[in-house]
Parts: sequence; C-alpha cells; structure tokens
Amino acid sequence: MVEEQEILNRWRLVLGKYAAGQISFSVGNERENLKMMEMEDVLDYLYSREYGDEQEIRKDRRGGLGDSQLTIPHWLTKIKTLFPQKTVEIMERHALEKYGMTELLTDPEVLRKLEPNKELLKTVMQLKHMMKGEVLELARQIVRKVADELTKKLEQEMKKSFSGRLNRNVSSPVKSIRNIDMKKTIRRNLKNYDTETKQLVLKQVYFSSRMKKYNQWRVIICVDESGSMLDSVIHSAIMAGIFARLPMLNTKLVIFDTNVVDLSDYVSDPVETLMSVQLGGGTDISGALAYCARLIQTPHRTMVVLVTDLYEGGGYHRMYQVSQGIIESGAKLIVLPALDHDAVPNYDRNAAASLANMGASVGAMTPEELSGFIAKVLV
Repeated sequence: MVEEQEILNRWRLVLGKYAAGQISFSVGNERENLKMMEMEDVLDYLYSREYGDEQEIRKDRRGGLGDSQLTIPHWLTKIKTLFPQKTVEIMERHALEKYGMTELLTDPEVLRKLEPNKELLKTVMQLKHMMKGEVLELARQIVRKVADELTKKLEQEMKKSFSGRLNRNVSSPVKSIRNIDMKKTIRRNLKNYDTETKQLVLKQVYFSSRMKKYNQWRVIICVDESGSMLDSVIHSAIMAGIFARLPMLNTKLVIFDTNVVDLSDYVSDPVETLMSVQLGGGTDISGALAYCARLIQTPHRTMVVLVTDLYEGGGYHRMYQVSQGIIESGAKLIVLPALDHDAVPNYDRNAAASLANMGASVGAMTPEELSGFIAKVLV
C-alpha cells in the first residue's frame, strides 16, 4: 500500500496540477502533504513553460494560485530545500538551457539593465557558481552596490545603539537634546526660580558627555549557509562587516553546512563574504559550534552568535553538548533562527527551547535588534 501511494504521488508530480481531479496526493500527515504541494508548485513554475503561449491561459484557469507568486530567487531557494542536489542541478540546467532563463548568466547587456536590489542579489548568490568572465564581474558589481546600500542603511540605524552611554560626571560642550543632563540643569538653575510666575528660568542648560568603551569583546558570528537561510546569510555578512569596523569589537565570521569555512580574513568586505558563500548542502551545527569554541580566548568577553534554523543533521545530542560547553565557559551564546528585517523564522522549536533552557539567548531578531542587544552586553 505504501509503495502504491509513493508511485501515485510521483505520477501526480509528473503530470502536474491538471491531474488533480484524477490523482490526489496520498501521504501520511499534513506536513508531508504540504511538502508535496510545494514540490508541485516549483515543478510547475519551471515546466509549465513547456506549454508556450498557453501557459498564461492555464494559469488564469487556476485563479492565480501558487505559480504567480513565485519569483526566481524564491524558486531557487525552494528547489534547494525540497529536492536532492542532483535533482536541483538538473532543474537549474533545464531552466537555463531549455526554458530560456539564460539571460542573467549569458547576456551582459541584460544584466547591466537590471536594477540592483536585494532580490537580484539573492539570484546572483544562488547562480554565481554558473557565471563566468564578464558576467561574473558584473554580478560582483551588483553584489557590491547592494551590499554598500544595505551597509549604509544599517550603519545609520545602528548609531544609536553604539553611540556610547551617558557619563553624568562630565559636562559636554556638544548641545544635543539627547545629551541634556536634566538633574544638573534643574539643580543649578533653582536660584533663578521666579516666585511670582512660579516658573524656573533656565539661564544655562547643562549637557552630559558620552563615554566610549573600547575594552574589546570578541563576537563570533556563525552562519548556516543552507538555502532557506539566504536572507539571514546576507544580513549576517553585512552586520559582520559593520561590527568589524567598531573598535570595541573583535569580529570573527564563520559559515557552515557540513563543512566549516572561516571567513574572518574577509569580514570587513561583505562582497568577498557573499561571493564565498556556497548555498545548499547539509547542516552540521555541532561541528560549526565546536570550531567556534576553539576561537574563544576570553570567555567572559566573548559572544557566539549562531544564525541557523536549528535543523541539525549531525545529531542533536552533540549540538547540545557543544552548546552547553560554550555557555559553561562563561561565553554568551545567542541563537538567531532569523536575522533580517522581517525576522519571521521557520525553525526547530524543540531545539530552540532546549538551548534556551541551557542559558542561551534564543529568538529571531532584526539587525537593529541584534546591534541593540550587543550594545547592552558591552555596557
């Protein structure tokens, strides 16, 4: 019976949604059923091109469900999470060679006309391994432009977090409303109180200086480079580049799938980081954490920021052991299932709960929230 169901499911995927009236998916639970539907969506997104001019009519008949909502970056991410690597390679080859999705890789003029944005950056990251020559150089320019724009935006938003804390003992000549020392201003102007109007006349306003802290903390950003983490990978690389320029932080950057790659030498250049990422593959979180543990020199001044969906391929028990060791050493372990502006994660909630119970700080964050969190730790 199980074999028959698997055969029917395969035939349904081969025939597509137009066979829904004759063949329905037969799976054991709702989660598997949703997965089969997602597989059908991404297959249809590519292979419906076989119908040529009839494709748009067929989409209209289905009321716009699914296909019209997919984009190339979304589609590329989906196929990498739903299918084995060999199948992904076949589908990418079909997309590029059979169905005319080749302009991005083969026509520099088309690439020059595309508007650099985050979605295009995601596409470049997923297809860069197939780019060569002039196209690859143009792709690198796109990555740099988008990375610079994201960096500029995030740096502006992070200034408040890392601008230092107020030193109430030292007055400042910088007259900024953020620096007003209200207690000192009121105390020094009490002698100017007007008893008739019952108003306090401020003849002089006092401002506090800001005290910078430069006792370095080591921040180790450890990023899962699986396809589903693409948005978080981008923001992690940008954030690492910004942190690397802050004098109070010594920043390390590690990316991983089943292998671990230390990109700390390139941390100040997000472009090199992003062009080094190889999306896809398995996930060995425990191996990555074990490597990060070796980078800890002064535990009480170290933060390990783990960016992953926590779906461990190397065994949860070992992941918990390594995590416990980092926490017990005195270092701070921060687990982020998502690091982007939406901060809407899909992650293993049981693993997240277990790590939180050990003492890790667990929760999806926007880049601004992460910078604020780290700034609070520093002071």
